Formats: sequence, structure tokens, C-alpha cells
Amino acid sequence: MSRIAILGGGSWGTGLAVVLAHSRRRHDIRLWVREASIAQSIRENRENPVYLQGVPFPECIQASTEIPEILHDAQIVVGAVPSAFAREVFSQALSCVPIDSAIVIATKGLEPATHLRMTEVIEQVFSLRFVPKVAVLSGPSFALEAARGQPTAVVVASKDRALATYLQEEFASPTFRLYTNDDVLGVELAGAMKNVIAIAAGACQGLGLGANTLAALITRGLAEMTRLTVALGGKWETLSGLAGLGDLVLTCNGQLSRNRHVGYELGRGRALEEILAEMSGVAEGIGTTDALVALARDRRIELPITEQVYSILRLGNSPQDAIRAIMERPLRRE
Repeated sequence: MSRIAILGGGSWGTGLAVVLAHSRRRHDIRLWVREASIAQSIRENRENPVYLQGVPFPECIQASTEIPEILHDAQIVVGAVPSAFAREVFSQALSCVPIDSAIVIATKGLEPATHLRMTEVIEQVFSLRFVPKVAVLSGPSFALEAARGQPTAVVVASKDRALATYLQEEFASPTFRLYTNDDVLGVELAGAMKNVIAIAAGACQGLGLGANTLAALITRGLAEMTRLTVALGGKWETLSGLAGLGDLVLTCNGQLSRNRHVGYELGRGRALEEILAEMSGVAEGIGTTDALVALARDRRIELPITEQVYSILRLGNSPQDAIRAIMERPLRRE
């Protein structure tokens, strides 16, 4: 039996705990949450009432607000905290993480202040004590659907193929299928960038635009994601798979997407601050937009959709003007 520690009791951390409880291998699962009330509810009512209401927790899942308790003797450590808080949580965990454990990143975003990918943040923090064995888990996977046992396929990426295969076997279940990949950079960038495109997709839908617009946006969004990924050293093939196109289609269309929801409400004319005040979870695409714009400008890479999302979020431009700016760009060959 493997002991798995999950840092982050939001919707995806909670959903992964439930998914892994039903994997083919037996697991002892420990879930770290910030809020004492959520930990108590999981212990007493076997449910996370804030982030995954109505999904029962198997008995093999235990919850605590104490990081040392969660990490004790863990063989696999999963990081599922929002990117803006990841460095803080990893730093708190540094002294407690077993040096021979596998570290799995399940966060889809870039660190806002540094523009670093989550594996880069992990390596910076953990290298103070040891060289971590790191993998990334990504792909089209709404937490609620996965936790309810609806068939879900994702990617586990690592430069260490043996590690990726080990995690593939540990995490797999009859309804949770994993494919291995060695393009860590591509998988991470795809997971981060699709959230920004989803904000744009939601804005289009909030404006009442139809299927033509959405299809064009998703297609050009994928081209944008591929352009930046390849320029930074990733593989274009990754963007045509689950971590790229698969996750992009899901996030731009799915009703459970927080990033799409933010865009939709912006398209309806609501203020960003008002939208965020009503949300319990984090829309990673907001902070990631800033990081991507900075990266693209440094590399002189055109990201027209991302630039217009930035103009809506940070410059106060209207979604109508942003769509018009995209459509009026100089004509060119595809």
C-alpha cells in the first residue's frame, strides 16, 4: 500500500483524493487543507462541503491542516495548490517531504511574480535540501466529473520515464486513464495557456456570439499555445494531445470551468472584482495572463488572444473592443 499526500484541498486536490481512492492499487491518502472546518467535515461527514459537495469520501482518505502530519512517510506527494501560493506551501513542506518521494504537480498555472512553471518552482524550493523526482499531471479533467467516476483521460509527464510509468500504474483506475509523456515543459505550458484562452471563449459566449466565433477562437488559441510552447523548447505534438487540445476544448466549452465562467461574466458586462468575490475557487487564467504576456514580449512572440484578454483584465478594455481588435488584425496566411 502506497501513502499519498495531497497538498491542497480545493476542487482538484479533493477530486484527486477521491479518484486515487478508487485506483487499482490500494492507497493510504492524506489530504492537507487550510481550513479547519473543511478538515473537520471530511473527518466527520466524509465530504468537502465547499469544493466538492455531494461527493462521498472513502475511508482511506484522511484530512488535516498540519503539513507534517500529511507528509509523514509519504511515497508520493501531489501539489494541487493555486500557483500564486505554491511556493509558500512548498517552502512550508520542505523539511517534511521524504527525500525519496515522487513529487507530482497537478496545478495548471505559472507563478505570477516570476513567470516560472510549477516544476521550476519545486526545483528551486526543494533543491535547498535534495534533488526532487518531479512529474506533472494534466489534461481534460473537471474534478467533479472525475470524482464521480466518469471516464477521464489525462497525461503524466516526466523527464524520468520510469517515474512516469510508476505513477501511471499507481494512479490508474477503471475510469481514470493516464498516458505518459516526456515533454514536461509542453504539458505545463499547455495547462497554463488553455485557461487564458478559456477566459476569451467565455467572453465570446457572454457577448452572445455563436459557434462560428468559438470554433475560430479555439483553433487560433491552439495555434497561439503551440507557437509559444515551441519557442520555449516544448514539442508541438504535445499541443495536439490531451494536455493541449483536449484540455483546451474542455475548458472553453465546459460549464464547470472557472476560467470560462470569469470570461462569460465579463462578456455580460460585470466587473472582474465582483465576479471573483462570488467565486470559491481560483481562476488560474487571470494570473497566468500576466505571466504569458511578459514571456511573449521578452521573446517577441505574438499572442493576440492572450494580449486581448490582458487588455480586458488589466487595462479596462471591453470584451467587444477586444474581439474587434482580434478580427481587425492584418490579414495573413494561416
